[in-house]
Amino acid sequence: MFNDKSILITGGTGSFGRKYVGNLLKNFKPRRLVIYSRDELKQYEMQQEFDQSPMRYFIGDVRDGERLRTAMKGIDFVIHAAALKQVPAAEYNPMECIKTNIHGAENVIQASLEANVEKVIALSTDKAAQPINLYGATKLASDKLFIAANNMAGGHRTAFGVVRYGNVVGSRGSIVPLFNKLLAEGTDHLPITDPRMTRFWITLQQGVDFVNRSFERMSGGEIFVPMIPSVRIPDLAAAMAPDLPTRVIGIRPGEKLHEIMCPTDDSHLTLRFHDHFVIKPTIKFFRKDVDYVTNQIGEHGEPVSDGFEYNSGRNDHFLNVSEIREFNRIAVQ
Repeated sequence: MFNDKSILITGGTGSFGRKYVGNLLKNFKPRRLVIYSRDELKQYEMQQEFDQSPMRYFIGDVRDGERLRTAMKGIDFVIHAAALKQVPAAEYNPMECIKTNIHGAENVIQASLEANVEKVIALSTDKAAQPINLYGATKLASDKLFIAANNMAGGHRTAFGVVRYGNVVGSRGSIVPLFNKLLAEGTDHLPITDPRMTRFWITLQQGVDFVNRSFERMSGGEIFVPMIPSVRIPDLAAAMAPDLPTRVIGIRPGEKLHEIMCPTDDSHLTLRFHDHFVIKPTIKFFRKDVDYVTNQIGEHGEPVSDGFEYNSGRNDHFLNVSEIREFNRIAVQ
């Protein structure tokens, strides 16, 4: 699918981007692979690892529409991974979060249309479903923008979709690196915000594979949600440090006890496939009549039951302590 194609990743120096680039160079032969991000040091470090001929590095911010338009010339596929993601930081710096996550999404959409990009996938988060924090609210707005962009395409070939998934094991700023840092420093306990807390759990590799599959599956307008396990945060602490006690420190600003990826209010729009869900768009697209029940690779989905909710606290699949330990081991490979 990506052979002799040009791909651009916004926020490409992040955890997802680095993993995605490694997999893309290993399994495909892209014509160009463009990393678009604002951190020159991270780009320099990434260049030391990935210096193959297809690689291109663009310094730029998604807030800068003109720079995005320059970077997207000749691009076939876009993965929009750039975002301000730290929940407490977003609560304290709301306007900065809005500028990147909402206005940045607008710029990516406009640049993609002007460049006549073939397909765009925006990475979302479980926090965008029934959001209670600013980060989740901005990502919900971003999701809505990318879905509605299919109505703006007009004579362009561009199709837009969204991939929504949960906590990525080992990604920067997440709980596993925090626990590892504390353990390396010789801590006498692990802090947990609430013993009832649960989270969806996915590895970077699973996220990469799911995005690639979603490019193949998409018609435009879908929110793709993988079926993944949940973990209980006390079980995670027990898996990483079985001999250490935990200390409850309280929920951080904007944090939920459980995460949702398919909300109840969207159950009438949600289709269950063999390994994922699809949330259909709430709006009808002009000149675009899509049967989302059957995707572009012939897989068939079934409507979920009325009132269905995909919730990390009521998931069918929870990892136990030994499974979490093995999951985390695989995640760092």
